[in-house]
Amino acid sequence: MRNVQRHYNLGNVTVVGRSKLWLCVSPFFKTLLNFVTMRRLLLKLINRALLTGSVGPMMGSEAGVHTNSRRRLVVGLGNPGMNSSRHSVGMAVLEALASRLGVADSWRGDRHVSGEVIVSDIQDTQIVLLRPRLLMNINGVSVAKAAGKYSIKPEHILLVHDELDKPLGKLAMKQGGSARGHNGVRSCVECLQTDVMPRLRVGIGRPSGKTSVDRHVLGRFSQEEQKVLSGVLEESVDILLSQLTDKENVQSPLSPPGGRPASQTGKQRESLSAPRKDTTTGQT
Repeated sequence: MRNVQRHYNLGNVTVVGRSKLWLCVSPFFKTLLNFVTMRRLLLKLINRALLTGSVGPMMGSEAGVHTNSRRRLVVGLGNPGMNSSRHSVGMAVLEALASRLGVADSWRGDRHVSGEVIVSDIQDTQIVLLRPRLLMNINGVSVAKAAGKYSIKPEHILLVHDELDKPLGKLAMKQGGSARGHNGVRSCVECLQTDVMPRLRVGIGRPSGKTSVDRHVLGRFSQEEQKVLSGVLEESVDILLSQLTDKENVQSPLSPPGGRPASQTGKQRESLSAPRKDTTTGQT
């Protein structure tokens, strides 16, 4: 009987101990949750404030009518002045694309879209390349302004961004859907008021050891990583050109205009446009 009573008392001590521990740590978690919620709310307000008075459809020579003209916006998400960081790898891909198109020296600042742009042509498609001059968390302001100026629908905007959950050397197309925790994509979704934009996700991998995520993404690629990166940029450009010149893909986007596709899961959306070839850099 005494042994049973001892076990019962020990059980009570354990329960009481856990209750006290939770009472001690719960304020911290509540504060953290409130901070994250307030941060997101603040970013939404900033996005909306910066979009006030956005430009309308562009006029003039740049709006020239092409035969069977199609216009697409390709955006390299990132932080201005940090093009060599992991977080801004989307901008590096865009620079590689501009080089392949022979227009690498044609970047020009455009205050109306809060970014730098290049307007070029691929076959009968007019391509607008955009490098936002705003911080990653409000990149969507620049994207929405460019979409308004060049009269481009959200489903015809292709976002290129870094992806923590894929190792360096891995690429994947995603046809719309949630931001998956990426603040730059979240800003685009909020400013365009839809999540239909297709995205090229460029793997950068998660940090090793005790390195924080913030330090990892804002840091530069190591010398070993840069050897892999050159192949990644080449393959990324191949995928972008394939997306931009594929008439079926352009005329019949997987994501219907105006909202998230309802009949496809995230894995189905990715597999429908996943890169086909596998190179020594490990892209899939």
